[in-house]
Amino acid sequence: MSRPRMPSLVRASLAAAAAFAAVLSVFGPAPAARAAREPSYVALGDSYSADVFVRPWDDSDGCGRSYRSYPHQVAQELGLHLTDVTCGAAEVRDGILEPQPASKLHGPPSVPPAGGWREKRPQIDYLHDDTDYVSVGIGGNSLGFGDIVTECLERGARSLGLGTPCTNYFTTGEGQEWLAGKFAQLDHEFGQMMTEIRDRAPRAKVLVVGYPAIVPTNAGCSWGVWRQLGTTAKKDMPWLDGLERELNELIERHAVEHGATYVDIYGPSAGHGLCEPAGERWMYGVKDDLTGDGDQTDTPSGLCSEIPGNGAACTFVHPNAHGADNQARQVRAAFEQRRALVPAAGRRF
Repeated sequence: MSRPRMPSLVRASLAAAAAFAAVLSVFGPAPAARAAREPSYVALGDSYSADVFVRPWDDSDGCGRSYRSYPHQVAQELGLHLTDVTCGAAEVRDGILEPQPASKLHGPPSVPPAGGWREKRPQIDYLHDDTDYVSVGIGGNSLGFGDIVTECLERGARSLGLGTPCTNYFTTGEGQEWLAGKFAQLDHEFGQMMTEIRDRAPRAKVLVVGYPAIVPTNAGCSWGVWRQLGTTAKKDMPWLDGLERELNELIERHAVEHGATYVDIYGPSAGHGLCEPAGERWMYGVKDDLTGDGDQTDTPSGLCSEIPGNGAACTFVHPNAHGADNQARQVRAAFEQRRALVPAAGRRF
């Protein structure tokens, strides 16, 4: 089929547009060209980096990434081109280094669509030679933190909140052996991940983000309050805090060993744990009211519906909007500090 002839009026318009573009090129690049030179920032991590359940969130793929998460806040404030591949329930192996199975995607939305979610590509695949900045917040799921908290809830329920049933289980016998194995596995995988990040993005400035304080003190917590730690025994909370500190120490050690910057989230949040008054808390409890911008809701899963309490969603111990804002402050400060170490001629932002 022959190509139709171009009307003379269209030809004249195109010629004028080409001439106008040539004039513009003298004065500077088009906005798209300028945007292409924005420093690139890739955010890797789990639900604490995705800031799940902080409104508004992306409901399209089961990862539950909040648009108020620290990657989004920092990218907007510093003018970085963000690729956010953080995902709720991600692990070092199943999520960062390898695909995240559909069975390990828990939203929000907590109820998947018909046919379920689709497996996620490894987050590490989004790093490239020209990546300028990387943040990674990961490790809790590889350690089995959700399983640990669930164990504490169940054992605390059976003891009616008396004693230290969770501490006893994880510091003796089978529980102690299981936890030691988890730490050893995480230690190995975290080192692999840090090496892979450097290989994939050799010139990037890498930030390794720790976890916030959850129960730095048990003063103010009550047994059976689901906006706090539910049926976890109050005397088990110091052990949980120690476990989180040990996790953060492992993460910091790997950051230092691999020439990355560790971002302490625990310290600045220590006065804002789950046991603080509602207005001071930077953490969601087990079942809590949603925070953030807008009125987005989450349909509870079957398991969530079985949990007592009148919170709006099963937020299961994650940073709330205030916690996300704190993460953003600390990560931004770390980025700016890394920038200050670069000679002015080599700065990208």
